[in-house]
Amino acid sequence: MSNRAFPPATGRVPPGAIGHNRGVVRPNYAFMPPEGVLISRLPQYKDTIVRVLAAPVLGAAFAQYVLEIAPGGGTPASFGEDGVQHFFYVLSGEVALSIDGAAAGGLAPGGFAYLPPATLFTLRNESGGPARVLALRKRYEPAPGLAVPEPILSHQDAVPMTNHTGKEGRGFQFLLPYGDMRFDFEMNLMWFKPGVCFPAVETHVMEHGLYMLEGQGLYLLGEEWHEIWAQDFIWMGGYCPQQFYPTGQDDACYLLYKNVNRDVAL
Repeated sequence: MSNRAFPPATGRVPPGAIGHNRGVVRPNYAFMPPEGVLISRLPQYKDTIVRVLAAPVLGAAFAQYVLEIAPGGGTPASFGEDGVQHFFYVLSGEVALSIDGAAAGGLAPGGFAYLPPATLFTLRNESGGPARVLALRKRYEPAPGLAVPEPILSHQDAVPMTNHTGKEGRGFQFLLPYGDMRFDFEMNLMWFKPGVCFPAVETHVMEHGLYMLEGQGLYLLGEEWHEIWAQDFIWMGGYCPQQFYPTGQDDACYLLYKNVNRDVAL
């Protein structure tokens, strides 16, 4: 027997089933727990860990990320993209936003910003602690006779809660102006009291990116039920059968992207 010394083992898998994974990727949906989403970095963000949640390679027509910005990190210079709009929602910590070279203000948890295409901006963490930001990029779809929207900087507390479906115990906060045809997508906070579910299994043309913020529940995707809780992400392509049923003792909430207000491309 060799007496060769080996370095101590690190990163050992704890006892249990090897390869156990809650994540699932199907042709028109994906369920992704955070532990399986590996880190990346992008040249436009300094001292920032980037976790890519949705991208065209998955089948999505948009891109969504979690940005983990260290103190002093963020965009070192103004950044913008022709034809591409951005949306940011602060999950934790604080960030400062500038638009077209002018300071726009700070964003605390629950704060959000919409930036129309080609807008030059900086997003920086000027605080002493880390910040986590949910980010989305989508190519803008212009429509005849409609102007491009203006930037929006706000907080979810300034957005009214509505119950436009008539379902008691189910609330909506439309972070972008509801029914404004200039916008080609929505970002909505969806709130559920315990035991209040979708009234039916939905099957529709809209695409979704869903990030779980609070609570827990069961989510039907296609023919499979998945247990979902905070920091889980779901991508749903068009016509994916879907339904949510909250199972926790407290309210459940998720932030939902969906494409709206444009005709079907032929």
